[in-house]
Amino acid sequence: MRLKRKGGINSFFLMKKIIIAIDGYSGCGKSTTAKAVARALGYTYLDSGAMYRAVTLYFLQHFINPDVPKDVKRGLQSLDISFHNDNSNGIQQVYLNGINVEEEIRGMQVSSKVSEISKLGEVRKAMVEKQRKLGKKKGIVMDGRDIGTVVFPEAELKVFMTADTTIRAERRQKELLEKGEMLSLNEVKENLERRDAIDTKREVSPLLKASDAIEMDTSYLDFEEQVSTIIELAKERMN
Repeated sequence: MRLKRKGGINSFFLMKKIIIAIDGYSGCGKSTTAKAVARALGYTYLDSGAMYRAVTLYFLQHFINPDVPKDVKRGLQSLDISFHNDNSNGIQQVYLNGINVEEEIRGMQVSSKVSEISKLGEVRKAMVEKQRKLGKKKGIVMDGRDIGTVVFPEAELKVFMTADTTIRAERRQKELLEKGEMLSLNEVKENLERRDAIDTKREVSPLLKASDAIEMDTSYLDFEEQVSTIIELAKERMN
């Protein structure tokens, strides 16, 4: 099923807590949409991508060779990833071994390596285990690449987000420019295409659309439309 547009957000009481899994390609708006949906529903938002980015940052900082299994295992045993809300604005921040790394993990250095680290079996096993523990009580919105297929195949609502590659690159370039990183559109587009290839072709937990997921093309949807569509779908499943 492919959705393009949906109605506005309605306020309602939640009768049943569910798991909302949002998967899709990088640059489709998964994270910003998932955060807004969670906020509107009073749910907990879990950024699985941030977890893999934090692992990638740690590996880069400590020169851990992803091709050496014992080094990967040692690295995973030495890191701790947690989420905390910033009291000043309520925005969730990612902490790596007690240090706020929210800004560092969004940079191009991590973006260029995260798919390579994320495809490692030991890394995915460790992160999936943590994600399942975090979502045990339901009432969560999680976005990533394998949430509806591997992490929470039982999720009541699964959404798979796509968008035109050039449009995704323009969005990502804007995000990077806002953080002071200047890259050409071609550089950003090539990075996205490389990540798409790694994510969809990796042996462990590849990026796939779950058979029961609803596909949402966000190329020409504005932010409010993305959020309202998912909230309406969630409402249907809470009855």
